[in-house]
Amino acid sequence: MSDFNATADQLPPITVLSKSQRRVLGVLIEKGITTPEYYPLTLKALTTGCNQKNNRSPLTDSSEDDVSRAVDQLRDMGLAAVVHTESGRTERYRHYARKRFPFNEAQLAIMTELWLRGRQSVGDLRTRASRMHDIPTLEQLREELKALQTQGFVQANGPLEVRGVEVDHNFYKPEEGKTLAMGNWTIANDDTKPLSTGSGVFSKNMSIPMERFPNSSADTSEAISETRAAMLERMLVSMQMANSELSGRLAMTELALAQLTDRFEALRRELGASV
Repeated sequence: MSDFNATADQLPPITVLSKSQRRVLGVLIEKGITTPEYYPLTLKALTTGCNQKNNRSPLTDSSEDDVSRAVDQLRDMGLAAVVHTESGRTERYRHYARKRFPFNEAQLAIMTELWLRGRQSVGDLRTRASRMHDIPTLEQLREELKALQTQGFVQANGPLEVRGVEVDHNFYKPEEGKTLAMGNWTIANDDTKPLSTGSGVFSKNMSIPMERFPNSSADTSEAISETRAAMLERMLVSMQMANSELSGRLAMTELALAQLTDRFEALRRELGASV
């Protein structure tokens, strides 16, 4: 039995969440999907999930008191509830994000990853959100992101069709200063034509020419360097993932070859041929 009684219509819409609220809500949703056998979560498990080293940015060191306060705030917003077990000895917590937001399952996974990690590229977001709900293509992800943008839940620093564009949730408090600045994206094959931030057809190969940056100061050079560094970092991650996949395939091939060799030698012996 849970302590959630109010309906979504009786509560005000949610447009802002604090850092701790985003982390706690994200963990509740994530664990409910990925480890349902341990859900709802005890306070200890919820705190561990908030402070875990993987799939989190930034890393935190929240105490159980910190997490408990955030849970109480989420309960007041109708986003979480205490679940009273039959034994009654340990309180457990669950989320009610599906009741408070109009998200489908793919959108819920997307928002959870953004709450847990913040700003990230569209490609990285698809990979990470797919561990909670299958999003087979980037095009499908973009469609979900466009719907979330229309409702004001997601922001981006450029057209979603452009490679390298980053997205983030839009639940920050104003003082956090997390509004994404729109980049001056251009088509590499036509440097004189700026891309529209609305609808349009985009090339698969896009870049940001140096002359398109608004200033010619040291700050501009630093911005260009940071952009290139981010692109190189994403390329490196992709290459590492591809290398890992190839290594796995090679190991499987070697194992299959060894098994075939053993079978061949056994067959030769059965036929009386010399080894």
